[in-house]
Amino acid sequence: MNLPIRPRRNRRTPAIRSLVRENVLTAADFILPMFLHEDAVDTPIASMPGVTRWSLEGLVKEAGEAHALGVPAVVLFPKIEEDLKTPLAEEAHNDEGLVPRAIRALKAAYPTLCVITDVALDPYNSDGHDGVVRRDAKGELQILNDETVEILCQQALCHARAGADIVSPSDMMDGRVAALREALDSAGFEHVSVLSYSAKYASAFYGPFRGALDSAPKEGDKKTYQMDPGNAREAIREILLDEAEGSDMIMVKPAGPYLDIIARVRESTMLPVAAYQVSGEYLMIESAAAAGWVDGKAIALESLMGIKRAGADMILTYYAKRAAEWLK
Repeated sequence: MNLPIRPRRNRRTPAIRSLVRENVLTAADFILPMFLHEDAVDTPIASMPGVTRWSLEGLVKEAGEAHALGVPAVVLFPKIEEDLKTPLAEEAHNDEGLVPRAIRALKAAYPTLCVITDVALDPYNSDGHDGVVRRDAKGELQILNDETVEILCQQALCHARAGADIVSPSDMMDGRVAALREALDSAGFEHVSVLSYSAKYASAFYGPFRGALDSAPKEGDKKTYQMDPGNAREAIREILLDEAEGSDMIMVKPAGPYLDIIARVRESTMLPVAAYQVSGEYLMIESAAAAGWVDGKAIALESLMGIKRAGADMILTYYAKRAAEWLK
């Protein structure tokens, strides 16, 4: 065949493939989500095989091991005791609460570790929603936007006082990024970054996570504040609003089923883009691997590469520590 152009030449040897590779996955791309509780023992999470709900001591040890492998950041998700949950989620801004104590412990042990905190009310809210719940005159459930934002600001300030590097609002209330930025700046925390869940979809892929935190809504669903999975243009509207309000980084969640959204977002903003490989994505890989149907390591790394190739600068993944070990 008379073919002057043969693309396969660029794939001929490992060295050539390395030279022309467009994306490279490294441990520095990962953020490790970590679950914690007040118990003194570390507890495997039944809904997420291979993932643990950590004691404070276990949390510090595991975070240190991940950081030593090159993982630069962790994000904290607390399981709050039932007797501390209230309709107004007061425990969310308790300076001696579980998350502030964990932040202080992590920063004392590993000053170079980036500690990110989840800013939302669902772990602390007795109703299990990301916002304050009220009933209207017809008795229908309403999630109050502005009242919720006031509490989120108190929560973010609580985390900043404890030493958090980044606060990450996952609630999807309108205007919360601007309110958080103003609250942080006014209190002298101009250095604390905001990583907003800008395009967070009302996804069925979150199920195992809610089991890990026992934070599912007691009634209703989250469709009045999380995004409709059928919408793409709306994601751009949300990320541009968060950018205008002062977010330092933005996030798409979930990641794998929303690679098209990650790609559109990447083209629409100059901000760093995060993507969250959520519990349902993780569980599907782990379940298939446990059954012997797929090569779990290969599938996990390929899925992470797909998220990065779509445009994510950083990936929240339960594989962060294991992937760092594999890549090393």
